[in-house]
Amino acid sequence: MTRPNESPSGACPIGVFDSGVGGLSVLKALRAELPHEDFVYLADAGHAPYGERDEAYILERARLITRYLLEHHHIQLLVMACNTATAAAIQPLRQEFPALPIVGVEPAVKPAVALSQTKHIGVMATRATLNSTKFQALLASLADQAEFICQPCDGLADAIERQETSKIIALCAYYTWAIGQFGTKPGDIDTLVLGCTHYPFARDQLATLLGPEIHLLDNGDPVARQTRRLIGAKAKAFGQGQLTLQSTGNGATLHHAAQQWLAVQNPVETVSV
Repeated sequence: MTRPNESPSGACPIGVFDSGVGGLSVLKALRAELPHEDFVYLADAGHAPYGERDEAYILERARLITRYLLEHHHIQLLVMACNTATAAAIQPLRQEFPALPIVGVEPAVKPAVALSQTKHIGVMATRATLNSTKFQALLASLADQAEFICQPCDGLADAIERQETSKIIALCAYYTWAIGQFGTKPGDIDTLVLGCTHYPFARDQLATLLGPEIHLLDNGDPVARQTRRLIGAKAKAFGQGQLTLQSTGNGATLHHAAQQWLAVQNPVETVSV
């Protein structure tokens, strides 16, 4: 007998959550890496955006969502597809739920150091991510390897969430201008880290602004590879995985984004968490 939301094969789904639709960029990489796995994606749109919230609020939301996904979907692993939530909550959640493997995301500054030739690296992220103890410790560990120009991008995740194209273009232009001179000459910024899971959905606009020689880095693929390593032998090797979409807010936003970015037509269930 299978448990609720368990596939006929007996495998439990992988849980993925974000404050909104940004985590779909991570989910896309996960489904490419693990096409046979079942996923449940929860957008906490009713309590978004996280980027301007304090750490206590974000931790409480992450705690409630983790409990919900365990109790209602019996998830085998949790992916926190949100830089802000990872920075605020991943360590406490790992202590509170020791039996649950939890994969977080963080701005891809380590790969950026390896890739950059000028060693001048821009980082676009939310204020909460940039101000977090976790991110500051990460930067400090790399301080002797590169110069990082960190730019809080107020409003950008929300504009992407709402798919406001003209606003996305304007904000990308403003924030990249604020970061400084991009290019490949000594002293130029040749690498830009997209430190929020929403930002990869503005990749085309950023590439148009900065040109093809500038490296744009996000963390979807590394997260997917780490997830595969953690589930290991438990990974299914047959069938097409099922996808469940849920939202604590406007389900139409998630449905449209999943249709546009993942090419899926799955209905979205509104849940209270």
